[in-house]
Amino acid sequence: MLPEHAENITLLFSDVEMPGDTNGFALARYVDEHWPWIEIVIASGRIKPEPGEMPEKATFIGKPFSAAIVHEHLRAKLPDGKKPEPLKTAV
Repeated sequence: MLPEHAENITLLFSDVEMPGDTNGFALARYVDEHWPWIEIVIASGRIKPEPGEMPEKATFIGKPFSAAIVHEHLRAKLPDGKKPEPLKTAV
């Protein structure tokens, strides 16, 4: 999906644990290498990233988290012109 639609994607939000052979950290590195304009947020309740495991620009959010915490990170990561209306104002 990413190769087809990357030019229209602003943000990747993924869990660390996913079905299949890859995990969120590997996905974050791949996206950063191929589509550096895509912002990256990775979440997990069990696994924390080791130093160097995620791209420097990526953000990690530990679970459990609230909508307010996610909104705060998205406000910080997304450029103003790419923020949906609910993120343009404080919660």
